[in-house]
Amino acid sequence: MIPTVGRVVYYKSRGSKDGAYEPVDRAAIITIVNSPTDVGLCVLNPEGLYFQPTVNQGTEPGQWDWMPFQKGQAAKTEELERKLDEKS
Repeated sequence: MIPTVGRVVYYKSRGSKDGAYEPVDRAAIITIVNSPTDVGLCVLNPEGLYFQPTVNQGTEPGQWDWMPFQKGQAAKTEELERKLDEKS
């Protein structure tokens, strides 16, 4: 999938250094695309908005990733494209 401005993704919060708060997934909106795996985000937190101009894709704290639904839709699309290619 190619990130584009305005798409909603997950951002894994960093949690607290003392471990009192675990890293959790937050909704985030892509505000700038720096590369296919590096984007700027507006993270939606219960306490307010958090802006991060450069965030790498991944599943570790402090990174962004596609939501499971988006991954599922992309897999379905790729499968249909593969089937169409086989027919031609």
